[in-house]
Amino acid sequence: MWKRNYSSKHVLNAKTIRTRYLEFFINENGHQLVNSSPVASYFDPSIPFINAGMCQFKRVFTGEEKIPYKKVANTQKCIRVGGKHNDLNLVGIDSYHHTFFEMLGNWSFGAYSKKEACKLAWELLTSAPFNLTPNRLFVTYFQGNEKLNLPPDEDVKNIWLELGY
Repeated sequence: MWKRNYSSKHVLNAKTIRTRYLEFFINENGHQLVNSSPVASYFDPSIPFINAGMCQFKRVFTGEEKIPYKKVANTQKCIRVGGKHNDLNLVGIDSYHHTFFEMLGNWSFGAYSKKEACKLAWELLTSAPFNLTPNRLFVTYFQGNEKLNLPPDEDVKNIWLELGY
């Protein structure tokens, strides 16, 4: 069995990570907690299981529903068993494996911009919640997809550059 040898002060279990994440967004940044949806989707017949943290907000994104909050934080239990979001190649394809995980999300429904989202992400990772060393982190942006005719997200690229990362 492979085991990394960490001192106990550097090991964070899932409960601690989840709690620190939610405290940062709810207590320090005014987000409303939205609880995880059940993993078996009762509101979206197009997917057998919730496979991403945004699924519970799909009707908000499509304009079918209004959400009463401007800023939301959530944790979402997810299962991926195939299709577009297929993680089975990582765990092995057979009759009994699937991927089960929890996504942590923060959402703005008109409350703040991409720039503020980038600032919040950087603060979360490099300040009290997690205190990660900034020079060991790398920022990314969507570089586009020519096959799907999707342009790169130059806004986010420029935001990270403007913020000095």
